[in-house]
Amino acid sequence: MSCLLSQTLLPSSAAISVCNFKPTHSLIAPRHLLLPRLLGLRPKIGFLGSVRGMATKMDSIQQNPEAISYLNQKEAAEIDEILMGPLGFSVDQLMELAGLSVAAAIAEVYRPSEYSRVLTICGPGNNGGDGLVAARHLYHFGYKPFICYPKRTAKPLYDGLVTQLESLSVPFLSLEDLPKDLSDSFDILVDAMFGFSFHGIPRPPFDDLIQRLVALKINGDTHQKSPAIISIDIPSGWHVEEGDLSGEGIKPDMLVSLTAPKLCAKRFSGSHHFLGGRFVPPSIRNKFNLQLPAYPGTSMCVRIGKPPKIDISSLRENYISPALLEEEVVADPFDQFQKWFDDAMAAGLKEPNAMALSTTGKDGKPSSRIVLLKGFDKDGFVWYTNYEGRKGQQIAENPHAALLFYWDDLNRQVRIEGPVQKVSDEESEQYFHSRPRGSQIGAIVSQQSTVIPGRHVLLDEYKQLEAKYSDGSVIPKPKYWGGYRLKPEMFEFWQGQKSRLHDRLCYILETVDGKTAWRIERLAP
Repeated sequence: MSCLLSQTLLPSSAAISVCNFKPTHSLIAPRHLLLPRLLGLRPKIGFLGSVRGMATKMDSIQQNPEAISYLNQKEAAEIDEILMGPLGFSVDQLMELAGLSVAAAIAEVYRPSEYSRVLTICGPGNNGGDGLVAARHLYHFGYKPFICYPKRTAKPLYDGLVTQLESLSVPFLSLEDLPKDLSDSFDILVDAMFGFSFHGIPRPPFDDLIQRLVALKINGDTHQKSPAIISIDIPSGWHVEEGDLSGEGIKPDMLVSLTAPKLCAKRFSGSHHFLGGRFVPPSIRNKFNLQLPAYPGTSMCVRIGKPPKIDISSLRENYISPALLEEEVVADPFDQFQKWFDDAMAAGLKEPNAMALSTTGKDGKPSSRIVLLKGFDKDGFVWYTNYEGRKGQQIAENPHAALLFYWDDLNRQVRIEGPVQKVSDEESEQYFHSRPRGSQIGAIVSQQSTVIPGRHVLLDEYKQLEAKYSDGSVIPKPKYWGGYRLKPEMFEFWQGQKSRLHDRLCYILETVDGKTAWRIERLAP
């Protein structure tokens, strides 16, 4: 397919080649955080900050708790000594990684649209430092952090962490400033008072603070949302190995273990157990025979155990987006689509050209599947496929279809409907030979939608063709493979809004006095 000024060529899974792609559209990670803010959107949490590297959401790995190593207090202390001794880590490095892990785990479960107000209660040691770092990252993730730090550590490291938070105007609350009922003022309470090195009985003022967290679970009003309690590494007041000895300690909703879970974590009964601190080198794994879960992708935390069962009917998102107004959209829907597609590209979304294609045959039964848009211009939207598959058969019987683009992180959808026709053989040939050779062979191997006895049939034929064309000779395009073009007669641009009062602007193609023009209508959500 030729790359014309009026036509945009879209990325394949292997490479990005956009004809009029603007140089400012970066695909580096921070853009997926910045663009939603520039558009006035509340970014969805689950990307775990820029550390994730991509806009994709973390696939929580469900690790079997029984197959994971747990540390006693002596082992945990020895590992820290090795990390900060012969392995060359500094306290501030480990604290930064630990705090980021905690913030990432919180962001994975608790959206700032529902749990924005976060109070971090910090103790005087390293656990408190982890809490200060976590609060800073939560600020940048879109939360509203508050700090209670009654016994400050007079060391440059901790002074610097306080200064960083103060520069962000994060409020520090004294004990006197704390509201009597924490549930009225905060959505999340981070317990960063004591870590694995603590032993004995908590002294003032932390004994009272611990009891205030305990009371929230005892006196919680079932008709009011209770703040989520997140403990860093060890629930404060617990025995590092035996857990809540009295049975009257903190009952956190989330525990974020660091480096490796401590023995007390076996007695954790809350909904969410994560492991963070992705810095354990092989030498330590081998020395202590540690069995630790694999972190997914570039994530800084990983779930241990199965996530809690969720009532599907309760899953909902209260969208926060700028209004989509008639006077602000472009008169031509193709130009409006280009604008939104550019936004999706700049946001670093995974496969922004993915679209649901819905077709029906003569029997009237619809079917849908995800395909990749490979080009669009004023003549229509193009994709490629096997003409003899189910969608090809349905289009032959009923040459009309509907497309749907869904860009989750931007709270946007675009629906497009219209008649469909095949692209020219020349266009299909040109695009076919622009694909990776493996994809070309795959198109020959797959008799799409037909029943086959097993995957081995595909692999065997693929290997045969791979050997046949190993000399680099041209791979012929199958006659049954090519492109379709949908010529739009209707566009609908959807922008998610609060309380389900979504914006829906519909472009309808109509003919007036022999001339065609697009009419814009607003539809009720």
